[in-house]
Amino acid sequence: MKAVTVWMLIAQGIEIRITGFGGQGVVLAGHIIGHACAVNGGMHATMIQSFGPEARGSSCSAQLIISDSQILYPYLVQPQISILLSRDAHERFYSELKAGGIMLVEKDLVTPREIPKGVKMYGIPATRLAEEMGRKIVMNIITVGFFSAITGVTSYEATKKAVESSVPPGTEEMNLNAFNKGHDYGLAVLKGRQKKAEGRTGV
Repeated sequence: MKAVTVWMLIAQGIEIRITGFGGQGVVLAGHIIGHACAVNGGMHATMIQSFGPEARGSSCSAQLIISDSQILYPYLVQPQISILLSRDAHERFYSELKAGGIMLVEKDLVTPREIPKGVKMYGIPATRLAEEMGRKIVMNIITVGFFSAITGVTSYEATKKAVESSVPPGTEEMNLNAFNKGHDYGLAVLKGRQKKAEGRTGV
């Protein structure tokens, strides 16, 4: 998504859904994105979170709205961006995306049955990357880095600062490494798609 398009959407309000299962850090991911926009980015942001009857292992969702003006209605109508981190999340929410929207998925856990017309889908093996770091718990921070790189809704610096100020004291370095891993992965994905569009291969 080009930066000019992002800013046009922000003027109208960007609706974002992040959903998966309890234990994946969905709510913290939403908090960090909202913090990056509202505290570090000079925009307005709202977030509503919901859980299943049991927090860990059941459905979990965070709904965000980002805008450069006051937000009067904090509930999603039709999101432009969906971050789907589990198979159940994809089954339930894949069809709600607005035409021209962006779908981000945990590619090892989600095999899209169908991609709505006009929607761009990008995948990242966030859980596997987190396991390679020795801490599966940081998969949500990896996902936040991926989100920042792919969408451009939050800048690298604003999101990095939000990560640093939102994680438990003493874990900043680990989480910033996870953020950078996700961000670098996103930039590599975009670069690969650009080469493919231009009919190029190689480095």
